Formats: sequence, structure tokens, C-alpha cells
Amino acid sequence: MLEMRPDCERCGTDLPAFSDGAFICSFECSFCAHCAEALDDICPNCGGMLTDRPARSTALLEKFPASTTRKFEG
Repeated sequence: MLEMRPDCERCGTDLPAFSDGAFICSFECSFCAHCAEALDDICPNCGGMLTDRPARSTALLEKFPASTTRKFEG
């Protein structure tokens, strides 16, 4: 199950688990669409490809909540 990190690691933009617009690598580093584009869809942490993160339905969020640990250190 994906951790569904709550923010972009580059700019701090909120990335709600129930919405589109988040991108992740295979290590679940998370970025907003704007930053993923600026990074040419390459993760600056591991060099892996950034792909669309699937949204989690609100019904499943109750049973499997998203992470609340923010990664942005700006």
C-alpha cells in the first residue's frame, strides 16, 4: 500500500491522497505536477522516473489513512 505522502518534497504544496496531480518514484518520493515537470520527471533523490500517483478513494482513506509526515524542508 502506498504511503500517500501529504506534500511535495520540493516546494511543500499539499498533495491530498484523494486528488490527482501527485507524482512518485519507486521509493515514493512525492512531487507536485509543477515540480515533476521542472525535474523532467526524474526524481532528484534516487534518479528514478516520476509517474502519476493514483488517488485513494475517500472510503478507503478512512480504513487506510494517508501519511501525515511532511517531507518538505524548505
